[in-house]
Amino acid sequence: MMTGIPPITPMMPGLGIVPPPIPPDMPVVKEIIHCKSCTLFPPNPNLPPPATRERPPGCKTVFVGGLPENGTEQIIVEVFEQCGEIIAIRKSKKNFCHIRFAEEYMVDKALYLSGYRIRLGSSTDKKDTGRLHVDFAQARDDLYEWECKQRMLAREERHRRRMEEERLHPPSPPPVVHYSDHECSIVAEKLKDDSKFSEAVQTLLTWIERGEVNRRSANNFYSMIQSANSHVRRLVNEKAAHEKDMEEAKEKFKQALSGILIQFEQIVAVYHSASKQKAWDHFTKAQRKNISVWCKQAEEIRNIHNDELMGIRREEEMEMSDDEIEETTETKETEESALVSQAEALKEENDSLRWQLDAYRNEVELLKQEQGKAPREDDPNKEQQLKLLQQALQGMQQHLLKVQEEYKRKEAELEKVKDDKLQVEKMLENLKEKESCATRLCTSSQDSDYPLEKTLNSSPIKSEREALLVGIISTFLHVHPFGASIEYICSYLHRLDNKICTSDVECLMGRLQHTFRQEMTGVGASLEKRWKFCGFEGLKLT
Repeated sequence: MMTGIPPITPMMPGLGIVPPPIPPDMPVVKEIIHCKSCTLFPPNPNLPPPATRERPPGCKTVFVGGLPENGTEQIIVEVFEQCGEIIAIRKSKKNFCHIRFAEEYMVDKALYLSGYRIRLGSSTDKKDTGRLHVDFAQARDDLYEWECKQRMLAREERHRRRMEEERLHPPSPPPVVHYSDHECSIVAEKLKDDSKFSEAVQTLLTWIERGEVNRRSANNFYSMIQSANSHVRRLVNEKAAHEKDMEEAKEKFKQALSGILIQFEQIVAVYHSASKQKAWDHFTKAQRKNISVWCKQAEEIRNIHNDELMGIRREEEMEMSDDEIEETTETKETEESALVSQAEALKEENDSLRWQLDAYRNEVELLKQEQGKAPREDDPNKEQQLKLLQQALQGMQQHLLKVQEEYKRKEAELEKVKDDKLQVEKMLENLKEKESCATRLCTSSQDSDYPLEKTLNSSPIKSEREALLVGIISTFLHVHPFGASIEYICSYLHRLDNKICTSDVECLMGRLQHTFRQEMTGVGASLEKRWKFCGFEGLKLT
């Protein structure tokens, strides 16, 4: 036994069989364990630890081998009950048994006894001794309990996740009530309140989509829609206020950014003044390096902020230009478009009045039908309501007639404007025709005054083909300084194109008097006409 290291005995009070955690550099020393009926001797510390199989999931059962032949179940309980509560022991006649504990951690304590030599009492008989081998055992009960525990944990996890999802899930919208006169009056009051407008308009939308609108409830729905329309001006004003706040925030940001840029410029100016020869020589090398690095960083940050400020200004300029374009396009409205818009507005008003008139007629018919079904019941309220509806109907008819008359008058004005426009267009066409005739007369008079100039300016070469022929003939005659007959020239040209006519060539050369000249050569029977190239001489004359 090593000196200086206190022995660790599993029988120390409060430790049980398994000792507390031991540092890795400290050797484990197993001591003799004394029981009432037997004694356990530790294994040789130089031997390797006993081998064990892979631990099954939820293992609570151990296999114990190497028991003495005379060992009884009472002795086994006496040895292993210090590891924990024993639930069952299955002992075999072949010197081994299976022990099932109450908890899994007790199995680890039982494995600590693997390798111990057991001796019953003080006997040295072979039947009273043995070497214990403790290992994990696979039992169905352990596996079943482990699976049940895993299923329970999975159920708890699912329940926890569901509760978390329900907590994070947004609440469902409240159900929308069905349409009735009472609910309609409540929604109409809510529509007038700014704080309850969103809820009320959602209810109104649901009712319309459900198909709650009919002849009897059309007026109620129209009044609710009119109340919803009254909020448009409020929303526009709110939007304008928010835009104003945004513009003010932009202006503040721009001012703050410009102030920051001014300070950056001052800092950079300080760095530049420090970098001059007058002050630079007095700094050390490390100080110069730091100053140059700081200067670069400040310049980079200044450039970034400057680009950002310039971008904001460019965006403002673009917005201003867009606004100017929109203003110019809006101001370019003609009188005809104004009349058309007025006519369209009158037409829409006419249609709306007609629809209201139909609605009032339907209500009058419904009231008449109700009175016909119940003639005995004289309800003064219904009669009064009928009179009011008839008066409203008459007023609507009169208003409709006025609108129709105004609509006809506007249409007549529009037709008149269109006729005036057509007359103006015809006058413009006549003026254009007169102008074109005058220009033609002027050009014809100029042509008659200067006929000679036209003839002089007219070119004798009429096409590109003739220009090519002139070039080829000039080259040919330049090679023949004493001239050549027309037959000789045409024979040369026929090599290039068989369709060339001799008379056409002679006519072309005759038109170009300053380029080609015809001369008579020979005497008597050898008299012959020859063409010569005189372009260089003709150039001087022209």
